[in-house]
Amino acid sequence: MAVILGESTAKAFRHLLGVCVFLIVASVGWDASLNAATLVIEVNGLRSGKGDIHYAVYKSPEHFPTREGRIANGNVPAKSAGVVIPVEGLKPGLYAVAVYHDENRNDEFDQGLFGFPLEDYGFSNNASGFLGPPSFKDAAVELKSDRVRTIIRLD
Repeated sequence: MAVILGESTAKAFRHLLGVCVFLIVASVGWDASLNAATLVIEVNGLRSGKGDIHYAVYKSPEHFPTREGRIANGNVPAKSAGVVIPVEGLKPGLYAVAVYHDENRNDEFDQGLFGFPLEDYGFSNNASGFLGPPSFKDAAVELKSDRVRTIIRLD
């Protein structure tokens, strides 16, 4: 059975439908912004202001700290006084951060004989490992408020 609406009723229905869609979309966006957090990475102890500071943020231990496991990454120009890198839009939870000072700007973490690092590097919580990177657990920072800061001192 077909229902035939008058033109004014159909127009009102479309308007009501549009308002409902707008409210649903707005509430989803509003809810997502309530759960978004910023991890502020503060890097200090730089040898110089040359090159870039590369950073990578990880959410799980399975690939920490590999290229495949990054959920956020990038680089910023180095400053001898240190740098501050805000990583926005993260959900609450555990995160680990790895950084290195790419003084020669070759976009590589330079290593020498037997894989010994030639450039300064560090991890959140200033975690360190023995003959390798620290565990995710040791480097993990809990993001439970809208803005959390981690300080990394380069070695």
